[in-house]
Amino acid sequence: MSLKVEEAASIIVEEIKKAEAGRKIEKVGTVIAVGDGIATVYGLEDAMLGEMLTFESGAEGLVMNLNEDSIGVVLLSKKDDVSEGEAVFLTGKVLEVKVGDALLGRVVSALAEPLDGLGPIDSATYRPIERIAPGVMERESVSVPLETGILAIDSLIPIGRGQRELIIGDRQTGKTSIAIDAIVNQKGKGVKCVYVAIGQKNSSVAAIHERLRRLGCLSYTTIVDASASDSAPELYIAPFAGMAMAEAWMEKGEDVLIVFDDLSKHAVAYRALSLLLRRAPGREAYPGDIFYLHSRLLERSCKLSKKRGGGSITALPIVETQAGDISSYIPTNVISITDGQIFLTSDRFQSGQRPAIDVGLSVSRVGSAAQTKAMKAASSRLKIELASYRENLSFAQFGSDLDAATKKIISHGAALESALRQKNYSPMSMSEEVVTLLAAKSGAYDGLDPDEAAAAYASARSYVLDHGSDLLSELEKKKELAPETKKGIEDLLVLSRERP
Repeated sequence: MSLKVEEAASIIVEEIKKAEAGRKIEKVGTVIAVGDGIATVYGLEDAMLGEMLTFESGAEGLVMNLNEDSIGVVLLSKKDDVSEGEAVFLTGKVLEVKVGDALLGRVVSALAEPLDGLGPIDSATYRPIERIAPGVMERESVSVPLETGILAIDSLIPIGRGQRELIIGDRQTGKTSIAIDAIVNQKGKGVKCVYVAIGQKNSSVAAIHERLRRLGCLSYTTIVDASASDSAPELYIAPFAGMAMAEAWMEKGEDVLIVFDDLSKHAVAYRALSLLLRRAPGREAYPGDIFYLHSRLLERSCKLSKKRGGGSITALPIVETQAGDISSYIPTNVISITDGQIFLTSDRFQSGQRPAIDVGLSVSRVGSAAQTKAMKAASSRLKIELASYRENLSFAQFGSDLDAATKKIISHGAALESALRQKNYSPMSMSEEVVTLLAAKSGAYDGLDPDEAAAAYASARSYVLDHGSDLLSELEKKKELAPETKKGIEDLLVLSRERP
């Protein structure tokens, strides 16, 4: 029986549709220009922003520009690997990096490839480097302190778990030292750490790695190294890769500390990429989305609600200033994104005040919510007394005749500043910090020069540790400075001064 023409046509159409559905159609593009690590590709209209592409030569690239008739691709391998006329293929995937505990103790590249010669990273878990930050309803208020072990910070500019606190200052003022001290102090506190080096010298990163190894801190630390000799795409990717690693732990309910050292170099790398991609330059030649670049990175650090597991990411971004100018473009951008800043000045650093923190320009918008009750009680009025000292000191330089009250304020303020002096890699426990503050506020060390005062505070701490271990254990356990505990410590401080 012969079929009608219409029926035959419909059967043929159905068979064609089935054949097309079962056949994978691979779209191929062509490199029409390549240079300075950027490839311009024609023929991939379906490419997505942030999608990974593979080249015929085996190289990989990341889509960063969607133009009307072409796409701009950032090359993630050596630029010599790609040539004009080469075929390019879509992958349908975004850039991902390895995450998980296998990264602890390792030094990896921006693409999570090992750089320490210890073999491959034994992790089968991957995570996209870009991700939308948790919403407001998924977060909760910052309330648990992230103790840095640095007395000047824990008492005056406290940092909480889930906070973003900017470390800002000129070159060679101790910014990295503060961040590394914070990592060192997390030993035994259940906080994992990620240190992202952006545009640093390999020798500097090696020195940090060696220091952390000697102090026994590598077991909970990952170092992501995009050094000055690496390409601009790797410098651009590094902080996002580090954040992806931190998020994997946060979503398991763990606490993470991540350091970005530094975002000034990250911004410069992004500017270079953007200009090569022919994006319109704006202020200081940075593209218009430079603020969005850092906000979408730093907004991912937060304290998750208990419903989401209660994990947290605390971010310490570092930004370098020129001649102390915090009103320039990148510093003001990052200041407006973060929850406060620790401002370091060259003058204080050169005068011997370490860490060289300017208390007047430094602030924590979380404040005492990120302090234990003991630290809150011990540090009360400290900032006011230091501000009064700085104000009277500035007036004192114009005249030699000072009344007794002014001399007392200056003498006591100098003793307080001496108490805040601290060497690198020597973090204090919370109880040691409380003892130091009580000693400084007693007024017994007023009038001593800085070196004598530093030795006197160290001696007092040592005496209290030796003779009041039960008091300090109670203080660490309850996190409160009860009246009897405070009196016991003050009595021991008196005895420490009276001993021969």
